[in-house]
Amino acid sequence: MKDILIKYMDKYTTLSEEQKLAIVNEIQIEEVKKGTILLQQGDIPTKCYFVLQGCIRQYSLDEAGKEVTSNFYTEEQAITSFQHHKQDKASSYTFVCLEDCIVVVGDLIVEEQMYNKYTQLAIMTRKMIEHNFGEMQDELATFIALSPEERYKAFIKKRPSLINRVPQHQLASYLGITPELLSRIKKRLNNHF
Repeated sequence: MKDILIKYMDKYTTLSEEQKLAIVNEIQIEEVKKGTILLQQGDIPTKCYFVLQGCIRQYSLDEAGKEVTSNFYTEEQAITSFQHHKQDKASSYTFVCLEDCIVVVGDLIVEEQMYNKYTQLAIMTRKMIEHNFGEMQDELATFIALSPEERYKAFIKKRPSLINRVPQHQLASYLGITPELLSRIKKRLNNHF
């Protein structure tokens, strides 16, 4: 699994082999079972994660207590909760493992020390955040502009492996539609092919 992390570092930095190995040796990698909650909505985050293997769902409870799925994180995606702007710093989301996962676990308190020790790590993290933020902006613009059927088509084009990895009611929530509408869309599309 460490080789995946090194490959990812190569994508965003020009660290020497020595530096990459030093960072990887300081990083904690954990196996996490399906159903494990990494962070509960309302808790103050102390850790960040990088998915090496598996699928993690991000959701929140709305005013009626209904779960609203806002993201799925899979291989080579980082999970962090940016709550520093909030007064109470509590997470607006719950993160739960939908599969058995292998994740890099970062301690937010130690993070600044790591950035000071390895300046290229800070640069890599910034580039990764900029890349992810750009993707999220594009996804939001697409989500707003498209019909439910077009949203589903865009989703299966961009993330086809998730169709069989996540429960359909969670996928429907992510797409902003009911499970029944998702079922009708899938049936209609299957009849066209």
